[in-house]
Amino acid sequence: MTRSSSTDLKQRDEKYRPILVQRQQQLKARLERIEHDFEQPRERGDDDRAVERNNDEVLEELGEVGQKELVAIEAALGRMRQDAFGICVKCGSPISDERLDLVPHTPFCQSCSHALQLR
Repeated sequence: MTRSSSTDLKQRDEKYRPILVQRQQQLKARLERIEHDFEQPRERGDDDRAVERNNDEVLEELGEVGQKELVAIEAALGRMRQDAFGICVKCGSPISDERLDLVPHTPFCQSCSHALQLR
């Protein structure tokens, strides 16, 4: 198990905190727009209702995905507050910058993530 120095952790925090906060703000805004769309009055025609139902299903799915990502981002920010960001929650190894660049809120290193997917 390799540990990162406090300097490494601080540099990671400085690099990824703005990315996470910006994405958090984007998701909150998107979820507010979805909520607003659900609150709008609906059309009365049968054809319009069918289209609206399809749109609602898409919005609901986007909302669920957004909520899950928002929870993951908030957990990542929590790990930053605990000086544990960038450390795999399963094995304790550092998470590569390449992986954090792709998924900055990931709690797992590549090996543990792959092992979890195989289950």
